[in-house]
Amino acid sequence: MDFDLSEEQHAFAQAAREFAEGELAPNAAKWDEEEIFPRDAFTRAGQLGFCAIYAPEAIGGLALPRLDASLVFEEMAAYDPSTTAFITIHNMATWMVGTWAQASVRDHWGPLLASGEKLASYCLTEAGSGSDAASLATRAERKGASYVLNGSKAFISGAGDTDLLVVMARTGGPGAGGVSAFAVPGDTPGIQYGRKEHKMGWNSQSTRPITFDQVEIPAENRLGEEGEGFKFAMKGLDGGRINIASCSVGAAQGAYDAARRYMGERRQFGKHLADFQALQFKLADMLTHIIASRQMVRLAASRLDSGDPQAASYCAMAKRLATDMCFQVCLDAQQIHGGYGYLKDYPLERLVRDTRVHQILEGTNEIMRVIVARQILDKGADLR
Repeated sequence: MDFDLSEEQHAFAQAAREFAEGELAPNAAKWDEEEIFPRDAFTRAGQLGFCAIYAPEAIGGLALPRLDASLVFEEMAAYDPSTTAFITIHNMATWMVGTWAQASVRDHWGPLLASGEKLASYCLTEAGSGSDAASLATRAERKGASYVLNGSKAFISGAGDTDLLVVMARTGGPGAGGVSAFAVPGDTPGIQYGRKEHKMGWNSQSTRPITFDQVEIPAENRLGEEGEGFKFAMKGLDGGRINIASCSVGAAQGAYDAARRYMGERRQFGKHLADFQALQFKLADMLTHIIASRQMVRLAASRLDSGDPQAASYCAMAKRLATDMCFQVCLDAQQIHGGYGYLKDYPLERLVRDTRVHQILEGTNEIMRVIVARQILDKGADLR
């Protein structure tokens, strides 16, 4: 087992770090404070290939492994977890379009999404079906050469600001087998966007509910075949869990670095904070949690890249471990800063707010435990 990254991977991570230092770091606090959706920043990310990191080359994607994508997202999230998280969501939706859309839709939308010229939202969650996604109620009825969508989605990142919606809707009976996926242009007649949610964190990405009222789209906008939508959605979320976990690792690294610098500068009782053994121990624990989380994320990404049959469990474990541990690292870093950690002049309070939601999204961490438990108990999986 080789834990070392290749020269190419180091170079790609360095490119992401330079983008984050030049584009995200100077603006993250302003975007958060004013709830700005930084469209220009997403476009510039697309120019560097960061809007289609693992999407197929046929649409202009880089077709890189999920491990490489995790390196990029970790570097960006050290400065701005919120904006980075939207880039991960766009990557997921772009990959789904590039992988399963029919040729006419793929050839039109794929290059636009890959370049960052157009942006996409992932529309699975509903008010009545959060973690129980297979019970979604939005319907798509076949009408000749079209489908007509009716229903609503909730908590959709980018809604109202993005150009394409990847929508999971029911075309058949109850349960996962009755769900299909569709690529729906965001300005299609009958789509209504609700009030922008005012959130604790993730303020640089807009979040709104969406209502579909007799929204008619061509049948060619369906991804894959009828009944395959839930499978596509879950495949998207396997990678999405690695992505969010990577954002948590990056944010924790940023918080750790800030705490370490502060301990070397701040003096109390005649010596630097770094000279107090209790704080040295705290810093050591924080770094241990970051490295453990990083290795778990990279293991899961490698399993997903290799097509391991237990990849979904590894992704769930990585998401649960990294988001829990790294949120605590951010809290610890804030505590080390004392009262200054509570001020918006420092990044700590923003990192805490932005990483809290990671424990909830892409399936709550309780659901992550259920996924792993089912593999162990119901299917007798050996995850050694």
